[in-house]
Amino acid sequence: MTPTMLQVVLGSAVLLLIAYFTYGRLLARLFRLDPNAVTPACELRDNVDYEPIEPKFLMSQHFSAIAAAGPIVGPILAGVMFGWVPALLWILCGCVFVGGVHDLSALTASIRHKARSIAEVVRDHMSQRSYILFLTFVWIALVYIIVAFTDITAASFVGQQVLENGETVTGAGIASSSLMYLLLPIIMGLLLRYTKLSLNMATLIFLPLVGVSIWLGQKLPFDLGAMLGFTGPTALAEAQRAWDVLLLVYCLVAAVVPLWMLLQPRGHLGGYFLYVALAGGALGLMFGNNEIAYPQFRGWVSPEGQSLVPLLFITIACGACSGFHSLICSGTTSKQLAKETDARVIGYGAMLLEGMVAIVSLCCVMILKENSPAVASPKPNYIYALGIGGFLQTIGIPAELGVSFALMAFTTFVYDTLDVCTRLGRYIIQELTGLQGRFGRWLGTGLTAGVPLLFLLRHPLDAKVPVWRIFWELFGASNQLLAALTLLGVTVWLWRTRRETWVWVVTGIPTVLMYTMSSWALWNITARGFKTTDGNWPTDPVPWIGVVLMGLAAWMLIEAIVVICGVGGRREPPQATETVPAAAS
Repeated sequence: MTPTMLQVVLGSAVLLLIAYFTYGRLLARLFRLDPNAVTPACELRDNVDYEPIEPKFLMSQHFSAIAAAGPIVGPILAGVMFGWVPALLWILCGCVFVGGVHDLSALTASIRHKARSIAEVVRDHMSQRSYILFLTFVWIALVYIIVAFTDITAASFVGQQVLENGETVTGAGIASSSLMYLLLPIIMGLLLRYTKLSLNMATLIFLPLVGVSIWLGQKLPFDLGAMLGFTGPTALAEAQRAWDVLLLVYCLVAAVVPLWMLLQPRGHLGGYFLYVALAGGALGLMFGNNEIAYPQFRGWVSPEGQSLVPLLFITIACGACSGFHSLICSGTTSKQLAKETDARVIGYGAMLLEGMVAIVSLCCVMILKENSPAVASPKPNYIYALGIGGFLQTIGIPAELGVSFALMAFTTFVYDTLDVCTRLGRYIIQELTGLQGRFGRWLGTGLTAGVPLLFLLRHPLDAKVPVWRIFWELFGASNQLLAALTLLGVTVWLWRTRRETWVWVVTGIPTVLMYTMSSWALWNITARGFKTTDGNWPTDPVPWIGVVLMGLAAWMLIEAIVVICGVGGRREPPQATETVPAAAS
């Protein structure tokens, strides 16, 4: 018997809520989260990088950073390929037992090591060589993320979508709304910095202005293709490529400006934007008369001939488990955590909330018919927008505004990821080269934004498969392998400091699962790239990078096994600050 949409949404929400108060509480006890421990945000407070923030404000910033396009694109692609039941099961099981554990353990490990990165935790408990391997892997994974997310965002800024009621939502209008949205946090940041405007008041002022920008965008479209004179059959592709370039220029600038000027206020607004998008979609699903039309299961092999295992586990990354989250947890969030016990709501709770974002996105597939044109050539951003627009229409929001809101939400989520990835990539280049100051800052940023530009520019304009679709599998495989390596590093840390068997169950099993699925998928992708028609070595750099990633991951695994077996690793006492509280959260 097919469940109703209401049963799926409410049932999923109840399961995730139960998980938060049961397994989340157990994890807090196992990790010994202490409300009385002094966190790095308090101990090292400088009001620049280290600054304790109330959980409600940190939650919106953290949630906005981790929940980008991943929990939208992945569930929609996987749902279309294999049916909605396998996707739903992986989202629920993944975010509870894998992704939530990954995020909470990465955040806890960071705050126990003076809010340093997971790479530095690896160095403390494994070796300097492991540290360099980990950083190199992370940088390559960041490049893949930037390529995939840049191109799928650019795709939202071109073309148009005709709604069932005959109204049209243009990509140029979404681009206009997006540009206005980027201007708002800059103004907000300047006012917060140089006036006495409080954060609460700024939120009350600027959050409604985001809604105004969504409405105004369709009235004042910014058509880049027409401005540049693109015509002919490749006009849309040329316009999309132009947006690719402009978005990477944005990344270049956004990654070097002060955090207070753009990233922090935009992350704050973006977090609330996410809440509104999630709540609006959920309300529309619960109170609307939406019926499930899509098949529960389409088979173990997709229509394109790809196997459900391991593809499902890398297609749905964010929303179930994402290695990128560890970079946010240990990069910025750990430096702003006021109390250790806040890690449970920020680390574990935000991951479960992202799982709900993924489920709402999957519902946009569930309302489609199997023979729908949207299924034949799936564009996740438009499937999401049309689905959310339809859900919002059931609660009285006009279709054009609802679809514009959803597309704007989609691009907003991606902005957070793009500039954070570029900034993190800059940090890694500076760390590996030792080049600091202005030169190192611009070199690191230029390389992190420049390499994705090469991948985007070399793709043929008349190609049938867009760049983002090619790189989504690569992003998923490398991102999930990054999650496996993070869990591997955390497992080594916990085992060296605790020597308790629960470590192998709580973090060890997720490590094995993610390592197996991501390596398997990366092997399939790489092997496919080496099957050239002329029998020569491939000229495409993608499969070669796949070989490098697999080599780095294998080397890291060997390093970890050596340390766990007690024949290697750092000999000095671990630098983690361990406390044993009388009672845990």
